[in-house]
Amino acid sequence: MSDERPVLLHCFAHAGAGVSSFHGWPAALGTGVTPLAHLLPGREGRRREPRVTGSEALLADLMDRFRAPSGPYALYGHSLGALVAYTLTRALHEAGLPGPVLLAVGACPPPDAASELSDACRESEARLVRQLDALGAVPEGAAPGGFWYRSVLPVLRDDLALADSLRDAARTPVRGGPLTVPVLAVAGADDPLARPGRMAHWARWTEGPTVTRTLPGDHFFVRRPELPRLLGRACRVAHRLAPAPRVLTATA
Repeated sequence: MSDERPVLLHCFAHAGAGVSSFHGWPAALGTGVTPLAHLLPGREGRRREPRVTGSEALLADLMDRFRAPSGPYALYGHSLGALVAYTLTRALHEAGLPGPVLLAVGACPPPDAASELSDACRESEARLVRQLDALGAVPEGAAPGGFWYRSVLPVLRDDLALADSLRDAARTPVRGGPLTVPVLAVAGADDPLARPGRMAHWARWTEGPTVTRTLPGDHFFVRRPELPRLLGRACRVAHRLAPAPRVLTATA
């Protein structure tokens, strides 16, 4: 692939996160794959912007970046990010725009599966915190009224509301025929929310090939080195096997 354009791997993080989970990925991905992490509104450098909690606002923020890709690209989304990546892939397909050579999703059951975490967006603060704590998402020493409760918990709740909205939107029929994008569904061996058997059901959401892989770690295995190494290999294979680019005819 040295004489070809690298595959650009667009990355979307889990609920409440910015882009720090993807630091260090350039070396781990290997040759021919370049990561680009996308920061959603309402956090880090975009913290003054209103957070998005529905598919229309999400796509209004993202679509223009993908209308004219300069080369092959893939998407990876972790937890909430998986639903973001799927929603974007579907919107590009329905708009007749070039899609990714690979859709990779991690730590997130498909939209037709029950999701205890996204359902928690409607829970009381105490119950929501208990669920987050069981996942290891609440830092030690966090106390009501403290920084985490004031600054992080509201972002998490809105992100879970976004996940819930994206699941609902995904259940409507796809315009322009089913997706045919290859899917890589990645599970953490110790993740209670998205076990390998549940991740395998992503095969229902595309007519393309679907591969499931299990990596060491819990729900936050995105922070481990095994994931970018796997994604680098998968992107190179998907790029090699991808058909020549073509533009689909948009369907009203």
